[in-house]
Amino acid sequence: MRRFLLAATFLAFVSPVVAQEADHPSNRPMVVGSDFGVAPWMVRGASGPEGFGVDLMTEIARRLGRPGIEIVDVNFSGLFAALFAKRFEFTANPLNITEERAQRMLFTEPFFATGNGFITRRQDSLAGLDGLRGRAIAVNRGTISDTWATANAERLGFEVQRYDTFPDSVQAVLTRRAFAAINEIPTAVFAASRNPQIQVAFKDYTGRNFGIAFRQESSEYRNRVEEVIECMKQDGTLARLHERWYGAPPDAGSSMTVIYPGYGVPGLPGFQDTAHTPRCG
Repeated sequence: MRRFLLAATFLAFVSPVVAQEADHPSNRPMVVGSDFGVAPWMVRGASGPEGFGVDLMTEIARRLGRPGIEIVDVNFSGLFAALFAKRFEFTANPLNITEERAQRMLFTEPFFATGNGFITRRQDSLAGLDGLRGRAIAVNRGTISDTWATANAERLGFEVQRYDTFPDSVQAVLTRRAFAAINEIPTAVFAASRNPQIQVAFKDYTGRNFGIAFRQESSEYRNRVEEVIECMKQDGTLARLHERWYGAPPDAGSSMTVIYPGYGVPGLPGFQDTAHTPRCG
């Protein structure tokens, strides 16, 4: 009996480590998931996916000692189901941190501030949220923009149209099926810079932030990736990536430069109040 108890204790101690290695094998490319339709975060280039998110994931893999990356292309509406089904290790998508999502998955600390960007045709105007009344608004299905539109449609008096990709929502604006399309401010600004027919007519900064999401059993690996992100904040790598892909440095004091205490998002489920010094090699 004593031998059995010792063996059970040993297995209980090593099983999380074994599970982490099985889900995040150190000798294989790091597999992440993202919707490829969100420029300049993740788009299809001539030689494969490119963008801020690609460079970010490549750098994370390098600092973790992983031999490269593999990015699984998943429409945003199916992103969480694919994560839970272990099609990839964690999300590479520009993913808003919310309390509802934190109930189901583990987030890293925030590293990218954002809000709602309203895209319209160049000849149209939008001075504020009151200008949405009586209009049709296009959103990318399942995104935080969809959540915001659903919650505010009745109060502000607009109709919500849902599309599977961000480009489809923009196309709805160009063909006048919708008055405006909503997406994250950086994404909306970049899209407008590439298409003279559209503009970001209004920006609504909401205090939202992006984070990387993991399955709940991946706490140890989440913590290791978070330390890498903290190191990239410290040495300016994140700020340089922002300037490269978005054309300007991040705002001073934003989540792209601030290092948060513990692991995860303070005040939300999954947060570990553990003091640490990031291991920057």
